[in-house]
Amino acid sequence: GLDNSGKTTIVLKINGEDTSVISPTLGFNIKTITYQKYTLNIWDVGGQRTIRSYWRNYFEQTDGLVWVVDSSDLRRLDDCKMELDNLLKEERLSGASLLILANKQDIKGALTPAEIAKVLNLESMDKTRHWKIVGCSAYTGEGLLEGFDWLVQDVASRIYMLD
Repeated sequence: GLDNSGKTTIVLKINGEDTSVISPTLGFNIKTITYQKYTLNIWDVGGQRTIRSYWRNYFEQTDGLVWVVDSSDLRRLDDCKMELDNLLKEERLSGASLLILANKQDIKGALTPAEIAKVLNLESMDKTRHWKIVGCSAYTGEGLLEGFDWLVQDVASRIYMLD
């Protein structure tokens, strides 16, 4: 997601860590966590415009992709859609399950997940792509488990079906 969408806060919250002091991610953070019975290697990549061209360096062996949207930042939704569209054109991500987290649902005036889905034109996505959009709040934690539960189960069903 774009800068200030809540990516780092979500990773920390999922892992039960302190989220009171967070600064912008310059570059990336790697976090390995156990979620359900799975080990997740999470690459939290900075979202500033100057860093986005480096995103493609992190696409190898990506099974699941989490795209975080600041649902309250209406003026940047076009930029958000453009970056997501660019990401989904990447061949190395073609098989990855896509979880879109419509974050900041706790903020007054935030768009609903259905409204975000419409703005991002998710219905027109390639029919072979597994995706889900979930409303959440990185601040309260609401919706995060629903999203990550879906992602982990979707990836597991694809990977273990292939074995």
